Amino acid sequence: MAPKRTSTSAAPPMTQAAIKKLVADSVSAALEAQAATMANTDNTNRNTGPRETSVARKCSYKEFMSCQPFNFKGTKGTVSLIRWFERTESVFLCSNCTEDCKVKFAIGTLTEEALSWSNSFAQPTGIEEAYKITWSDFKKLLIKKYYPRTEVKKMEVEFYNLTIKGNDLKTYIRRFQELAILCPTMVPNSEKLMEVFIRGLPRSIEGNVTSSKP
Repeated sequence: MAPKRTSTSAAPPMTQAAIKKLVADSVSAALEAQAATMANTDNTNRNTGPRETSVARKCSYKEFMSCQPFNFKGTKGTVSLIRWFERTESVFLCSNCTEDCKVKFAIGTLTEEALSWSNSFAQPTGIEEAYKITWSDFKKLLIKKYYPRTEVKKMEVEFYNLTIKGNDLKTYIRRFQELAILCPTMVPNSEKLMEVFIRGLPRSIEGNVTSSKP
């Protein structure tokens, strides 16, 4: 038997007009962070040739830390990991961090158990070689370490069946964003991201979102 569709908590009812306005105002903002991250990853994967001579100045570790990244201990569960990913990527943008410095600087924010894990990760090849891994691949290693595949599989089932309960669009968006981070293979590009997002909307407003070509 197929798993039941997972729902989020209920909320007070809203009028149809209010729902349509909320969707129109919220969809782009809700997906912007994920779409930007995916676009950045796609560009990084495509950019395998030599870099152009005219490139932006590299940020320093001091500049990176001045944007106040979060620390990650590796002891507070999945939500803590998601928040660390989100904050670290925000700091990358704020500090103009280049791709070759992302993992190096991010490792500097790991503490306690997570720091011990990163040291063991770097030990076989040496720290300088470990720094050469892409940010996207480093995230996958952290998810594998702190969120085993069996748990990710459960999240994928929840993600596939995620729908709005009542009219609580904000709760749906928040959970959608969390699951998109933990289940990246389910939304490999922005088109798939939008497809999965729209699938969880009630039919009464799904057509409005689709027709607006978001």
